[in-house]
Amino acid sequence: MYLGLDLGTSGLKGVVIGDDHQIVASAVAELTVQRPGANASEQDPASWVAAIHQVMDQLKHRLDLKAIARIGLSGQMHGSVHLDASGRVLRPCMLWNDGRAVSQCQALMASGDDWLAHSGNLAMPGFTAPKVMWVREHEPAVFDQTAHILLPKDYLRYYLTGELATDPSDASGTLWLNPGTRAWDDLLLARAGVRREQLPQVLEGPDESGRVKAEVAAALGIQPIPVVAGGGDNACGALGLGMSESNQGFVSLGTSGVLFAVSDRHRPCPSQTVHAFAHAIPKTWHQMTVTLSAAQSLSWLASLVNRTVPDLLGALVASGKQRTPVVFLPYLNGERSPHNNPDARGLFFNLSSATDSLDMTLAVLEGVAFSMRDGQAALATAGSQIDQLTAIGGGSRSALWLQIIANVLGVDVHPLAGADQGAAVGAARLAMPDQAQAYPKAVTSAPKHPDAAARGYVDDKYRAYRALYPVCSQLGLVGQQSEHLR
Repeated sequence: MYLGLDLGTSGLKGVVIGDDHQIVASAVAELTVQRPGANASEQDPASWVAAIHQVMDQLKHRLDLKAIARIGLSGQMHGSVHLDASGRVLRPCMLWNDGRAVSQCQALMASGDDWLAHSGNLAMPGFTAPKVMWVREHEPAVFDQTAHILLPKDYLRYYLTGELATDPSDASGTLWLNPGTRAWDDLLLARAGVRREQLPQVLEGPDESGRVKAEVAAALGIQPIPVVAGGGDNACGALGLGMSESNQGFVSLGTSGVLFAVSDRHRPCPSQTVHAFAHAIPKTWHQMTVTLSAAQSLSWLASLVNRTVPDLLGALVASGKQRTPVVFLPYLNGERSPHNNPDARGLFFNLSSATDSLDMTLAVLEGVAFSMRDGQAALATAGSQIDQLTAIGGGSRSALWLQIIANVLGVDVHPLAGADQGAAVGAARLAMPDQAQAYPKAVTSAPKHPDAAARGYVDDKYRAYRALYPVCSQLGLVGQQSEHLR
């Protein structure tokens, strides 16, 4: 059996699969996010270690942990874990949705035309390199002590094995790795002011990176088994769905939203804010666009009106309401694709005294779908044309939301027939010793087809949606000039 550990923003998930790729058992330990200031988002790596023990404690009641042969790792990308020479964590990890490093991104983008030729990606505040530059500028004592910089899942590896390693898919999101060569790039390191010796070795996803230390294995109830390099959460999510061939794609409705397409080569398209990264398996790449607040937008609305998400969705379905004049911009924590603006902010537009929670719920579902339509257009420009999508993530449990996405994107959307395969399954698959066999495709249920009758309504709403962000920009309601409004 093989264990996949996926370190998400809201929790650590462990999934055990057998040689037939079927899930034997799973467990989850919840995590919280700290927001110590404007655009700040952090977690204490110690909470990740505690979560591993919670997950293993749950799993030991469902299977014999000694039967687990290898471990694969996946996790949220872009985080920056600073360690001193003794391996001590120096500060909380700045997460993927931390937006403080705006000026550092501007400095990287202005450093020379060859920056994009090597990185293949725009410098965005959520990426690792600008965050480390921010630490160097604002917390010099921390930076001066930093001997090692790790991504979140790779800190789990360090705890388990004592080894410093990463993989190309996760490392692509640091802006230190050239995704085309799948290796650290000296030009990128020099521009960001990071030394090669501060970074872990880069191994392909299925490669062994070390063994679980004896004392840690004893504490977790497992053998001192190998841990493979693993991959970033979206890459492993794709492998969990069996996606390893060009133009296969999925839509993820998690805390953030993702449109993901597999590619047989590195095809950068920074002008469209497309992420062009290495995949978690050798000689394969992928492109994706990101909506920073997808299911989180719905959770935010539910907390605002003191309801639960199932309550909001259930009421909307029961009402039969399918159209609303209200438009929602889902930029609660800034936005990546297509605006690359951590200071972008959410908006409800066209409210009236007749607006109710049904209108607002429907507008949120549509707004996230419209953001993904922006991403779809960007991927098409980058050379990825996906004619059908598999839906994953917590939001994919809503049949209504999937229908809205099918209508907005104009493609079939296939819900998973069973449990969300997820990145943990992809990580477990990377831990399997036989990588020659194809990963089985996820089983899906009847797809949501675009509703032709909704096309006129959808297109009109999308035009209104697209017009709102430029107006907000012109009014100074987004960007650095809006600092005095916070």
